[in-house]
Amino acid sequence: MREFFKRDNIWLGIVMALVLPVIFYFLITLISGFFSTKPLKESTIQLLALAVNLIPFRYYLIRVKADKTGRGILLVTFVFALVYFYFNWSA
Repeated sequence: MREFFKRDNIWLGIVMALVLPVIFYFLITLISGFFSTKPLKESTIQLLALAVNLIPFRYYLIRVKADKTGRGILLVTFVFALVYFYFNWSA
């Protein structure tokens, strides 16, 4: 299984970048709801979930030298960021 995640494949990066923010979004929502008297705002939770993609992005570009996987993560992160700013822009 370890070798599967060390592959240099753009599709691996895209799938990881799609799955990780969703998992962390629900984890942050769950933790914020249980352990906080004042839960975090929805936009803050979304931004934190999006920022989680920086961890595998850095790992794949710096440590593993898997440029294609890093590009897949970066592509999805940019799309998520554009969607985030589009829906959370307050004029």
